[in-house]
Amino acid sequence: MSVIASSKPALSRSRWLALGVIATGMLMVVLDGSIVTVAMPAIQDDLGFSPVGLSWVVNAYLIAFGSLLLLAGRLGDLIGRKRMFLAGVAVFTAASLLAAAATSPAVLIAARFLQGIGSAMASAVSLGILVTLFTEPRERAKAIAVFSFTGAAGASIGQVLGGVLTDALNWHWIFFINLPIGLAALAVAVPVLPADRGLGLAAGADVIGALLVTAGLMLGIYTVVKVEEYGWTGAPTLGFGALSLLLLAAFIARQATARTPLMPLRIFRSRSVVGANLIQVLMVAALFSFQILVALYLQKVLGYGAAKTGLAMLPAAAVIGAVSLGVSARLNARFGERKVLLTGIVLLIGTLGLLIRVPVHANYLTDLLPVMLLAAGFGLALPALTTLGMSGAKEDDAGLASGLFNTTQQIGMSLGVAVLSTLAASRSDGLLAQGKSRAEALTGGYHLAFTVGTGLLVAAFVVAFTVLAQPAPKPTAIVRKNADPAASPATVA
Repeated sequence: MSVIASSKPALSRSRWLALGVIATGMLMVVLDGSIVTVAMPAIQDDLGFSPVGLSWVVNAYLIAFGSLLLLAGRLGDLIGRKRMFLAGVAVFTAASLLAAAATSPAVLIAARFLQGIGSAMASAVSLGILVTLFTEPRERAKAIAVFSFTGAAGASIGQVLGGVLTDALNWHWIFFINLPIGLAALAVAVPVLPADRGLGLAAGADVIGALLVTAGLMLGIYTVVKVEEYGWTGAPTLGFGALSLLLLAAFIARQATARTPLMPLRIFRSRSVVGANLIQVLMVAALFSFQILVALYLQKVLGYGAAKTGLAMLPAAAVIGAVSLGVSARLNARFGERKVLLTGIVLLIGTLGLLIRVPVHANYLTDLLPVMLLAAGFGLALPALTTLGMSGAKEDDAGLASGLFNTTQQIGMSLGVAVLSTLAASRSDGLLAQGKSRAEALTGGYHLAFTVGTGLLVAAFVVAFTVLAQPAPKPTAIVRKNADPAASPATVA
């Protein structure tokens, strides 16, 4: 009896250490995405990128990351989520070393593509590992809050860190910094992550389905990121977009008839899963205008530097962290994820709503600080949305559900970049043609993007209110059929 009692604290510590490893992997991915944007001018000057070529420093990563998440998540279920996570962190760390040592545009773009592959492998299974580690509802809510905070705050930290490293050292260090983080994550992950053997490739070795979904997503994301160059009605956009939809439709048809489908369609029977993923596309697309366009407004209109921009947005990260870590789990347990999600979306509507009227000569304390504080809605919405998105995940499908949730996040981000940045640029060009000053024209373009973003959040609220009309079932304990009992700290139902 004493042996059992003494083992429980050790198992509990192991689970929270495992959560720390998962959060660290998430932090690397998010930091890498935001830290690069700050260093782009320095990279262009040093390596001689053309303006069009420079965009591929971001696009190569996004295409690899977004298109492989679904496949990596399902492969994690088949070969073991721990193996997939470790392999992903290893690939990402090695690719970071290659990026840091790059001396030509081609090498850096190839390294960024490899980083995207590693990020997809690690990120796709992170939530799947989390929900099998934390099976008790209250603990799971706390773990998801920590995970959500890591992603939300990492973007703001990345902007500050990117500016500091680039100014104090050089752009190479934005990639070198991943090496100690990645190696430490691997060293801790090996002993603390639960060992799982997976279902075996025979349970879902649908090669044709894998090719269809990967090609369809890759082509679709490529189409979206090139909209600014070709336009929405350009022949490449319409042609590639139609082909992408055709490939994804063929993938769905294949999954309905395949003997061992890569993505069993039963995952879409959950109303909460479908609703949460649809809401995420709308919400993430809208919040692109907060994360990126506010930073551009601070720099291009108000004249802030890179480091000052990051510091100006730091209050948003602070309130998001305070809400997601401090109160979101308790509110979800008391009122249910649906009500908390709706409240968070309302606060976010207020955030973008205030930005619609932000002036050219803004005062930070009166015009922008209230916006940063209302971003606390993200700390409410994201943990609740993540819980709903994973609520229908069974042991055999946890990696798939995690990959799907991350895929819709990337789709939302890509659509936000394409739609809102294109609208803002078009509106700014029109105002410049009317004789407005550069600052007035840029501000007018951002106003339009904030207005559309607010509309997307209103649509997300409507979906949450209608599709999620029934309370989501509370998570139940998951039986770990294939886990090594000695290595797994998960509770058995």
